[in-house]
Amino acid sequence: MNTARQDGRVIALVGLAHGTSHFSHLLLAPLFPLFIRDFGLSYAQVGWLMSAFFIVSGTGQALSGFVVDRVGTRRVMMAALSCFVLASLMASQAHGYRDLLVVAVLAGLGNAPFHPVDFSILNQRVSSARLGHAFSVHGLSGQLGWALAPVFLVGIGSMSDWRVAYGAATVFYLVVMAVLWSQRQHWQTPPPARPSSGSTDNPLAYLRLPVVWWCFGFFLVSTMTLAVVQSYAPSILTAVHGVSVATATLTLSAYMVMGAVGMVIGGFVASRSQGLSSDRVVVISLVAASLTLMVCASGVLGTAGTLVALALTGFAMGVGGPSRDMMIKRATPVSATGRVYGTVYSGLDVGFAISPLIFGWMMDRGWYQATLIGAALVLWGAVAAAWAVGQRSPVRP
Repeated sequence: MNTARQDGRVIALVGLAHGTSHFSHLLLAPLFPLFIRDFGLSYAQVGWLMSAFFIVSGTGQALSGFVVDRVGTRRVMMAALSCFVLASLMASQAHGYRDLLVVAVLAGLGNAPFHPVDFSILNQRVSSARLGHAFSVHGLSGQLGWALAPVFLVGIGSMSDWRVAYGAATVFYLVVMAVLWSQRQHWQTPPPARPSSGSTDNPLAYLRLPVVWWCFGFFLVSTMTLAVVQSYAPSILTAVHGVSVATATLTLSAYMVMGAVGMVIGGFVASRSQGLSSDRVVVISLVAASLTLMVCASGVLGTAGTLVALALTGFAMGVGGPSRDMMIKRATPVSATGRVYGTVYSGLDVGFAISPLIFGWMMDRGWYQATLIGAALVLWGAVAAAWAVGQRSPVRP
């Protein structure tokens, strides 16, 4: 098989896996109103379900990198998908809050290994010339997974029952699992060569590298901004500009779509630079996103202009996505790929967990525009982190 065809197959299979993991981020949230109705739960209780998911996912992501480096990607990938199957099957049989909490834990456990697994596969199995496009498809597939989950679960639930929707999700996971298993020879990777018995190499030595923690900080703060937009943008637009809920929600969809378009373009940018200027691309895209988000907060463009500016924020964030992944690749020691990706990408989960504590408090006090300003300012922390990563990374693609 020629290199281009092989690369394409690997990229598609990893994209399928990544989209499935993002689908699982929203395995419970779209049906929260039904859980509140059927089980008499409060908003605080259902909110803790998401907290449980991200706590387990973030902790597991940091640890799973060690497992990937020790046993390779195949076993870890299949174990993660098995957790999703069990989570959706248990959701279909849930009879109360405790059952839903177990579902959240299982889904978080399944989600934990995907970044270490995905990037270990892409970095080992895809040629350098196509890595930018590989990272672009990886990010795009995650966006599609987020988009599919509410439509899938709510759509099937509205036609029948939410238990049937989770039964269908179980089938969905089994189909994905079967596809990936049947194609395992194309994506599985062996563990890195282990040091000789007399070696004194410390498996935790990578934690002493400042660049690893700058990468972790980058994901933490940049995700805080994403969490604000995903969680509060419709409410802010409705309160400040008086638009309908439908219009506000459509604007959030436009943000996601423009983010996906940006990722496609960003793939060409990352491939063209071969990762050598990836940190600069990330810095420029985040500065642009911060400025357009500040424009949204100010309202100087009026209602229509603000909606357009928010969509452009998504585009700017998307363009930087593939270069972000190239930037992390440059900073990663070859012998510790799984461990480093597991550690730095756990910053995503930490960011999702912290953001509601800060910005939710601001929203409860009606500080809607200040919330957007805060989200824009947080991005400057990500700009500083990206610059620091670039300064500390070896000069290699």
